[in-house]
Amino acid sequence: MTKITTFLMFEGKAEEAMNLYISLFENSEITSISRYGVNEAGAEGTVVHATFSLNGQEFMCIDSNTQHAFTFTPSMSLYVTCDTEEDVSKVFEKLSLEGSVLMPLGAYPFSEKFGWVADKYGVSWQLSLASPHRE
Repeated sequence: MTKITTFLMFEGKAEEAMNLYISLFENSEITSISRYGVNEAGAEGTVVHATFSLNGQEFMCIDSNTQHAFTFTPSMSLYVTCDTEEDVSKVFEKLSLEGSVLMPLGAYPFSEKFGWVADKYGVSWQLSLASPHRE
């Protein structure tokens, strides 16, 4: 094995989700995207396969052309360490919009400022202020 990449499966909202995510983090972009065409397996214009990066970390995603009985679960989440309280608050606010708060933004024994949300697409995010004692 040489590389491990997080892979997210959406049902018609992959491009919308990527655009939200890259708007929240510096050094982020959609690096490649291919879409279904007319008379192909998926809905025309939805994502066959895409790659994007969030602050340099690469992700992949698709719009599944098959409906599944499962979706994202909070037992698997993206953990984000933010440098400032303002960053934690901003990202928490935008990701929780139309989503759900799993742990309210606040001080916890393990972090001075932490919040856990599932965004409107169901992707779970843990947001934590970087420890002032990190190396």
